[in-house]
Amino acid sequence: MPSSPTPSTSPPTMDPVAAARWHHAAPAPSPWLHEEVARRMEGRLQWIRQPPASWCHWDPVRGGLQAHALLRQRYPDALCHVYETTPAHQATAQEALTPPWWSAARWKGGATQFGPPPEGAVQMLWANMALHMHSQPQELLAQWHRTLGVDGYLMFSCLGPDTLRELRTLYAALGWPSPSHQYTDMHDWGDMLVHTGFAEPVMDMERITLTFASPQRLLQELRELGRNLHPQRFAALRGRGWHGQLLEQITQRLAVPSEDGQLALTFEIIYGHAFKPAPRVRVASESAVSLQDMRAMLRGSTPS
Repeated sequence: MPSSPTPSTSPPTMDPVAAARWHHAAPAPSPWLHEEVARRMEGRLQWIRQPPASWCHWDPVRGGLQAHALLRQRYPDALCHVYETTPAHQATAQEALTPPWWSAARWKGGATQFGPPPEGAVQMLWANMALHMHSQPQELLAQWHRTLGVDGYLMFSCLGPDTLRELRTLYAALGWPSPSHQYTDMHDWGDMLVHTGFAEPVMDMERITLTFASPQRLLQELRELGRNLHPQRFAALRGRGWHGQLLEQITQRLAVPSEDGQLALTFEIIYGHAFKPAPRVRVASESAVSLQDMRAMLRGSTPS
């Protein structure tokens, strides 16, 4: 039986150099949309019966500092690993998420540790709105897989392909390059999760429409959310004439009469959830098993 094709490890419409530059230069405040998505994703944790003894908040500064408080409230006794992969945001995360010395929260409940957790150390990894801006998503999924212990689970969200569909239509009609790179479909994320070693992936999506009073406010929101990482984006800065045309076209094409002329943009939000199963060893004349996987199997898993 032929094996399934290996999912692409690099999105074809993303410039990896631009992606790395944005990752290190992204502004520190969590965008409103990120916080809202994190709030909705946190509500889904009510269906998880077994609370984690330890968990990791991955890149919380961009993913949602307000959402961190909700997670700590849900799991007050769990050890929390805060891992900020952007050096410029590490101090921000530590300042925002460390209780003051006089606060009772500093001495009660689970501790907070800053930095990468040891491999296999956490039962939940929380990553909000990060995956769609990463130039090597398969590598990032593999890193999350290594961080989780057996039977631990991943909770993540990202933007989907219907995001900015109104703006894409506008740019195409004017013969301009795409306003952003293409976002991955949720079914492809499910395939990548399985290929990485996760089990029982559950993927779903919703569309959120944001409205804006002016084209300037709309563009400000987009600048806070990210950058255009498409390799075929405009190669140089545009002038005032182009900018004025963009504002005019947004006003004309994105206005919604039923919303009193407000300008509307669609964002497709993908939610993903998957478990890390016990490792399996295929029957062969010679098999290699890592020490970590062997320990996991000896704790009760039977190789198949």
